[in-house]
Amino acid sequence: MSFAVTDLSDKFGNALRYPTPIFTDFGGVKRFSGCVRTLATFEDNSLVRKCVEGPGDGAVLVVDGGGSMSCALFGGNLAKLAAHNGWAGVIINGYVRDSLELASEAVGIKALGTHPKKSEKRDLGTLGVPLNFSGIRINPNDWVYADEDGIIFSDGPLEL
Repeated sequence: MSFAVTDLSDKFGNALRYPTPIFTDFGGVKRFSGCVRTLATFEDNSLVRKCVEGPGDGAVLVVDGGGSMSCALFGGNLAKLAAHNGWAGVIINGYVRDSLELASEAVGIKALGTHPKKSEKRDLGTLGVPLNFSGIRINPNDWVYADEDGIIFSDGPLEL
């Protein structure tokens, strides 16, 4: 990718939304961007799986897991699906597991940290809703740009 989050920040400044810098890179791709698809869920990754099983078309799945520290919402099997199905990335307000497997997949993954426990499977959650976490609002169809220096959100694609 031919962008740097810092350069976009310099160019677009106040037109961007900056989440609190609490996310860590876990995927094999460190620089990614795309149209946002949103999911709100809590300690249940059933819908996360359903999303990454489908075509990503270069989008980024943004998951608000409520920041729960009780389990992981994303792991190696889901990373493999996301990479295979064309997702540019996954950003999780929650935790991941299988960090070595995540690092070997060609998909961007940012999350709060790692947790060994898997989540519940109860088909709970809501797709395509506005999310509020890390100090900002994130809407379906926003655009996100992420690299080693952080994450930024915009209302639409930015002219690089």
